[in-house]
Amino acid sequence: MSTKIPIIAANWKMYKTKDEALDFIFKVNQSLPDRKLVDSVVFAPAILLNLLVKREGDNLRIGAQNMHYADEGAYTGQNSPLHVKTAGAEYVLIGHSEVRTHNYETDKDANLKLHAAFRHAITPLLCIGESLTVRENGTTNQFIKEQLERCLEGIEERHLKNLVIAYEPIWAIGTGLSATPAQANDQAINIKNTLKNLYSPAAANLVKVIYGGSINPTTIEGILKEPNIDGALIGNSALDANNFIMFCETAKKVFSKK
Repeated sequence: MSTKIPIIAANWKMYKTKDEALDFIFKVNQSLPDRKLVDSVVFAPAILLNLLVKREGDNLRIGAQNMHYADEGAYTGQNSPLHVKTAGAEYVLIGHSEVRTHNYETDKDANLKLHAAFRHAITPLLCIGESLTVRENGTTNQFIKEQLERCLEGIEERHLKNLVIAYEPIWAIGTGLSATPAQANDQAINIKNTLKNLYSPAAANLVKVIYGGSINPTTIEGILKEPNIDGALIGNSALDANNFIMFCETAKKVFSKK
């Protein structure tokens, strides 16, 4: 049996009204695996965080989809680490491909946000991934290595136990395309080897490396069975409460046999 607790994370993006969000939470709360077996997380819009945290059950945790790196300031429309922390959210997405694309976020921005997350004891889920051009050029491994190095600049080894990294190929986000299980596993190995070169192997082994990119009910099990994949970040397919429960139960089943 795997010594790591898998993480199944739903990214709601800009979906769900207040009533729809509450309906989802009430449906899944009593049906999720024990947190000792699966970390089940929902990344919700910021305006819903406090509402959902108050209603999360014992086996569900709520996360923010993004945050600024500054604790406060003249940043209209932004949410600070203190907003996330005082709302009760335990996780934050950092560097999601849609934020990088639409908000022009850089690896430097992601790095600053990682520092802020650890400063406030918020667990970051860092997203990294390559474009289709990089994939077709055959330079994915080097691109991912260098991107990860930039994002982790100055991050101390002691924080690795609270870090989750999602390999999230840009070409597979919202396109219906998905990396094969073997491709996802190859990049998980690349990420873990990069971590071992940057830090001690023991500390690097504490990091959960997961896959995100057009996962659906027919592909989740194959992804999770790969030996170096520690969970999944799921978008549209996880908007459905029954799907989310199924994804979490699948992780429980697969990891009980790893």
